[in-house]
Amino acid sequence: MRVAFKEWAVVVDALLSGEQAVILRKGGLHEGHGGFRLEHPEFLLFPTLFHQQREAVVPAAQTRYDELAPHFPPPETVRLEGFARVIGWRRLESLAEAWQLRGQHVWRDDVIAERFDWGREKQIHALAVRVHRFDAPIEMPMHPAYGGCKSWIELAEDVPITGAQPVLDEAAFAAKMEQFQKSLEPVP
Repeated sequence: MRVAFKEWAVVVDALLSGEQAVILRKGGLHEGHGGFRLEHPEFLLFPTLFHQQREAVVPAAQTRYDELAPHFPPPETVRLEGFARVIGWRRLESLAEAWQLRGQHVWRDDVIAERFDWGREKQIHALAVRVHRFDAPIEMPMHPAYGGCKSWIELAEDVPITGAQPVLDEAAFAAKMEQFQKSLEPVP
């Protein structure tokens, strides 16, 4: 697999630990006026410190960030630890819908509001993902083409995903998906 999805390192950690199975995305500057598009149903999780903001996540994730920070690879190295498969997604067209996902991700409410309001279109995408972890981390060189404010990148080399195991068992994952679906049901 060569397609990778850039996300804050602390969020990638939450995905790889099974704490969250939801990704919220507005889109990067390089994605143009249309913003984020779900271009790939399966992708490597590419942790980045670009735009990483410790204060933008809930307190428990801030603590986790503090634990992770001393172990981040040097800037010239990328460490990949897993991949995700999109199970479902929704374009959320109101901030109230986005806030229905509280507790299913590590972002703070004000960060979600800022992302929702950024740009011409007032919306944000919610992706429900099944995350798989590799047996061992894979490190590779960080290329300049991987930089910038964009969601999707194509790696210079293939990364094997065979043998990766789901981070959540079937029952735990089904519970998260049920919570995701119920959170986005219309309120009568």
